[in-house]
Amino acid sequence: MTIKILAIGKTDNKELQSLIDEYTRRLGFYIKFSLEIIPDIKNVKNLSEEQQKQKEGALILSKLSATDVLILLDENGKQLDSIGFSAYLQKHMNSGIKQLVFVIGGPYGFSQDVYNKSNGKISLSKMTFSHQMVRLFIIEQLYRGFTILRNEPYHHR
Repeated sequence: MTIKILAIGKTDNKELQSLIDEYTRRLGFYIKFSLEIIPDIKNVKNLSEEQQKQKEGALILSKLSATDVLILLDENGKQLDSIGFSAYLQKHMNSGIKQLVFVIGGPYGFSQDVYNKSNGKISLSKMTFSHQMVRLFIIEQLYRGFTILRNEPYHHR
């Protein structure tokens, strides 16, 4: 299985990007992983929230293959603790899927087309985080999940 994260817009904070790079490197020891950035939509001032979600949604869906399992990072998704998330990862690995894709949407969330295509939703917290910080948090949780599955000490530091 491979894991991919799709995210709208680049990370412009160098400190955050450095941490994202560090956890991406660490995660690579456990699983084939990629973070793919979908460029921000141009001229959003002229678009309604719904139009922006539709355009972003079309770009997200264009990055998926038919066999991908799509999980949305969504405020209304299921909340898991780190051990529960590691079990969630193990369940997907055991199912024989080729690629698990986590998607971080744009500022207004996801279009209905993306919701319709999704195989599930996860919430990292009831709090709201910047889209740039969510990238770091999900990659760190993926890394933590694999250290838990391997019974390594990272989770208890």
